[in-house]
Amino acid sequence: MILPIYIYGQPVLRKVSEDITPDYPELQQLIANMWDTLADSEGIGLAAPQIGRAIRLVVIDLDPLSDDLPEYKGFKKVYINPHIIEFDEDSPKDSSEEGCLSLPGIHEKVTRPTRIHVRYCDEQFQEHDEWVEGYLARVMQHEFDHLDAHLFIDRISPLRKQLIQGKLKALLQGRYRCSYRTKAVK
Repeated sequence: MILPIYIYGQPVLRKVSEDITPDYPELQQLIANMWDTLADSEGIGLAAPQIGRAIRLVVIDLDPLSDDLPEYKGFKKVYINPHIIEFDEDSPKDSSEEGCLSLPGIHEKVTRPTRIHVRYCDEQFQEHDEWVEGYLARVMQHEFDHLDAHLFIDRISPLRKQLIQGKLKALLQGRYRCSYRTKAVK
């Protein structure tokens, strides 16, 4: 089932998400719905707060980028209770444009570390502890930020944030267009 994506201004986007246990109600159905929602919105990542749930659950599908990034052919993963343990301060930082399904029409350059240490569980609640780098590290940081009540616009300069205030206000007022189902504040 395709779920509506919560738009900037929804309180759940500013709430820190909680870890879940294997007995979380209808978890497999929720994950299936998140995959459907992600595909419908043509995104590459979706965090549970973006569908109104303050839980630590993320789905990432990088396969659509595999023409340009062949290493991600077939890459489709679920992350349960993910946490960034540390950032590799010795790795270079990368500044790239980001967008977000919860902020339609807004794209800004965000500087992030290129290598991170993460812990998470997969769909079977098997624990993983690994270092991740490159584009996947960027996507994980973006999606995991949602779980900690952050949006990518929190990571841009005050000047850039001031310059997009009109667009943010329009989102709060429900004045935006996108091709997927949404749930605005209004």
